[in-house]
Amino acid sequence: HVHVPAGAVPKDGPSAGITMLTSLASIFTQRKIKSNLAMTGEITLRGKVLPVGGIKEKMLAAKRGGIKEIILSAKNKRDIMEIEKQYIKGLTFHYVDTVDEVLKIALLKEKVNKPMELTIETKSNQN
Repeated sequence: HVHVPAGAVPKDGPSAGITMLTSLASIFTQRKIKSNLAMTGEITLRGKVLPVGGIKEKMLAAKRGGIKEIILSAKNKRDIMEIEKQYIKGLTFHYVDTVDEVLKIALLKEKVNKPMELTIETKSNQN
């Protein structure tokens, strides 16, 4: 269970859900994440990707940051359609419904150069 409490910056929802999942999947599989890729979306306990707010602002910030591809919920497509084309020219959008789709787009087959060794501490091996 990962909990992200409300901090100093107001949030419109759990927009980093697919980003956190992708980061964890990368760690556990030791696979690299595609560069120049941004993503935003809430995830359900059943792996569905839900829409989030603030799409226009997020897309403009991503473009200013040199991002080329963006993953977001299929239900956010209407938000993209409302943005003037000149502002999103050069961006590729991937509209997804499930976390499986996110991981297929975001994770490369290539492994990281210096893999981490992951260990899990249990009560039986702590003595």
